[in-house]
Amino acid sequence: MSAILGATHPAGPAGPAGAASGMDGALVPIVALDDVSRIYPNGETVVRALDRVSLAILPGEFVAIMGQSGSGKSTLMNIVGCLDRASSGTYRVAGVDVAELDADALAALRCSTFGFVFQRYNLLPALTAAENVEIPAVYAGTPKAERAERARMLLARLGLQARVDHTPGQLSGGQQQRVSIARALMNAAPVILADEPTGALDSRSGEDVLALLGELNAEGHTVILITHDPDVAAHAHRIVRFQDGRIVEDERRRPEAGRPALPAHRPAGPAGMMRFLPDLAEAVRMAFASMHANIFRTALTLLGIVIGVASVITMLAVGDGGKRSVLERISQIGTNLLVVRPGAPGIRSSGDNATLLPEDAEALRSLPGIAAVAPERSGRYTLRYGSKDYFTQVTGASADYLEARDWPLASGVMFSAADVRSYAPVIVLGQTVAHNLFGAEDPVGRYVLVKNVPYEVLGVLASKGANAFGQDQDDVALVPLSTGFMRLYGRRFLNSVTVKVADSGDIPAVEAAMRRLIADRHQAEDFQIRNTAQFLETAIETQNTLTLVLGCVAAISLLVAGIGVMNIMLVGVTERTREIGIRMATGARMSNIMLQFNTEALVVCGVGGAVGVVLGIGAALGLEALGVNIALSLAPALLAFACAFLTGLVFGYLPARKAARLDPVVALSYE
Repeated sequence: MSAILGATHPAGPAGPAGAASGMDGALVPIVALDDVSRIYPNGETVVRALDRVSLAILPGEFVAIMGQSGSGKSTLMNIVGCLDRASSGTYRVAGVDVAELDADALAALRCSTFGFVFQRYNLLPALTAAENVEIPAVYAGTPKAERAERARMLLARLGLQARVDHTPGQLSGGQQQRVSIARALMNAAPVILADEPTGALDSRSGEDVLALLGELNAEGHTVILITHDPDVAAHAHRIVRFQDGRIVEDERRRPEAGRPALPAHRPAGPAGMMRFLPDLAEAVRMAFASMHANIFRTALTLLGIVIGVASVITMLAVGDGGKRSVLERISQIGTNLLVVRPGAPGIRSSGDNATLLPEDAEALRSLPGIAAVAPERSGRYTLRYGSKDYFTQVTGASADYLEARDWPLASGVMFSAADVRSYAPVIVLGQTVAHNLFGAEDPVGRYVLVKNVPYEVLGVLASKGANAFGQDQDDVALVPLSTGFMRLYGRRFLNSVTVKVADSGDIPAVEAAMRRLIADRHQAEDFQIRNTAQFLETAIETQNTLTLVLGCVAAISLLVAGIGVMNIMLVGVTERTREIGIRMATGARMSNIMLQFNTEALVVCGVGGAVGVVLGIGAALGLEALGVNIALSLAPALLAFACAFLTGLVFGYLPARKAARLDPVVALSYE
């Protein structure tokens, strides 16, 4: 038995439990309490659970701490096992004063020196028998393969080789207690603390457990047994009776033990980052196990993160798509255009302002650096072909209108300068007008009526789609400007003049020359000149603002999801308080608990983020199929996933901190 239970692990550096002898060769007590008291406040009074107790236990002893409920024996075990601290007095483990140790040092001491066997087994229900046994070795830094092999060897020695992969719910009470004993032996702990180990067992199983404790003591383990049953205590070599927090009798049934303590197991595992990475991997594995054990709660937690991430990706895709669409439409107009409109600067023109004349447009043609000048006058009229009527915008334009607007023809030709000079009744139709009047029929060469005057269709414009303001640019018909003045509009004034600059670098100079020319002609600045490049910048800024607003709205959903994660994690900490106590009792440091719960939050948010990315991309593609302009890119997806991950880190910290700061003895007693 010693080959399996005692000598599997080589001894590490000397620790508290390894200090077997004093300077004079005498054995140093492995547990020594000197005048120890434990006081609990109870309103205005205090309860003395331990009252100035002095007790020394030598290595290799089998001691029964006996007493009725409330006598102080469980409090003594908590102090001996470093789960609780004495209110006064001195407690030493192999000569080391535990009062000088911080929480993490106490956790390390529990991990290497003490093995706990609890009355209610305290096994984690989501883990298998082997995984429960491995827990102390996880916090000792033992490599995965080594601890898995040792756990199976221990369970096999205890007759549970066929139950290593069973969960506690699939085991009997006696089997669960054997798993608990195997866990206590995992790190070759020199001291076994057994708190009422037979209290929840039948007599047969109880006898088996007591016999096993006797075997462990024979192999060199110091066994401290807490019980109220005289028959159980009779298996010990020494019985210490408690009453009202004091020792009333200390009976040695056999001679005092005289062998050195078993060395504490301190594996020479990796340190620093090399130690952190296995701890992180173990925390991730535990996180997935916890998620699987609470699948419904996990799904609800994931839902908030999924919705938040998906909404960020979808809204940013819609915002970027709208921005791209606006830029494409503005680019179709051209960024080397200057548009002159009537009306003084800062005053919105009604469209009926008669200050801009065709002669102004002709004068602009004389300026250097200008490629084309396109004067315009528009109105809305009904076009008729056969029995079909269509109400649309009819624009009077010059022959170089299409060049200025960079607008090609789909079929036919544009009217010429000669048509303009001769007041020709000709017309060029936009795609929307042609479709509504002619359907699939070719309109070129046919006639449409405008105010009961027939106009020959010379050509059909190529499709341009909607402009930056959502207006259909194809819902238009072009006629010679002169024809429009004579037959449609009446008065000879212009709505605008579009000027195409040959070189976009000359725009400032050309704009200044135009301003001077028209101001000299009008003797007043009763006009406005707009630069489409400036309009493009304004549109970009506006669209960026809209995208930012959409992103902020989506980010709020992530914030709400983060708060939900924190609340659910806090609930999880409360529900798993006993689990936290078990982990602390088996050697988990504050950093281990922090890492575990923070990792669980990160895993939940990471999985939710990944699912949200997929759903967000799917939703964006679905909107695109419905005709919404979207622009998918890698950056929003990475940003949303990173935000989800950061959400887990930030909102998982408070629950993790709360879990790490739990008092082990309080956590273990939590119902």
